[in-house]
Amino acid sequence: MSALTVYKLGQVPYRKVLELQLAFLEKRKRDEIEDTLLLLEHPPTFTIGRRGNMGNLLTAKDYLADKGIHFEVISRGGDITFHGPGQIVGYPILDLNGMGKDVHKYLRNLEETIILALENYDISARRIDKVTGVWVKWHKIASIGVGVKRWITYHGFALNVNTDLSYFDMIVPCGIQDVRMTSIQRWLAQKEPVDMAAAEENIVKAFYHVFDKTPSESITINEFSPDLESDMELFADKITNTERASGTSAS
Repeated sequence: MSALTVYKLGQVPYRKVLELQLAFLEKRKRDEIEDTLLLLEHPPTFTIGRRGNMGNLLTAKDYLADKGIHFEVISRGGDITFHGPGQIVGYPILDLNGMGKDVHKYLRNLEETIILALENYDISARRIDKVTGVWVKWHKIASIGVGVKRWITYHGFALNVNTDLSYFDMIVPCGIQDVRMTSIQRWLAQKEPVDMAAAEENIVKAFYHVFDKTPSESITINEFSPDLESDMELFADKITNTERASGTSAS
């Protein structure tokens, strides 16, 4: 078993977290930090993978800009998806060199993590063969799209908890025609939102179990805001120092 540090970042703009992921990726390559899981929410954002079909965006980019919805083409696999409030996004920064360099197994482990987390809500989730993601019956509840550089992972997964599912009407989610999206709140037919902090903890516990990681202290960073302008690499340095101060050690 090896250690995993978890950072809970609240709601953070997409571009800033992408910069943070890349800074962490470089540090993980140099073995300056241990395996890391970033958990957060994004403001309304559409992203599409490097090989995605732009035809799966059903709304003009000008309309998105007018509505304050961010759009970005990124380096992960997969097609177009939505991120927004009420959705837990996880970005694992893991070294696959010690995990057999098996990206297929890594994807299945991410699916298994979400499937186990959903058991806490008595939701029986599943995979569908050859279609990456997590499903409840024929409704998709979580999307997965990853990137790997020199066997270090970035990008990750998105689990709909209390997500406003109407945003998915603007796209063909993950490029899958006629797919129906759901969320924990929708599936449980709850009027009240699902507790996001508890949902994060369910993911963390499942992640530790599936990836055979040693639990370590979760660190909550409260400095992010939509208006924050900061150097993400310097922030990664600050987080590394926070790890040392809190007694966690780099592997």
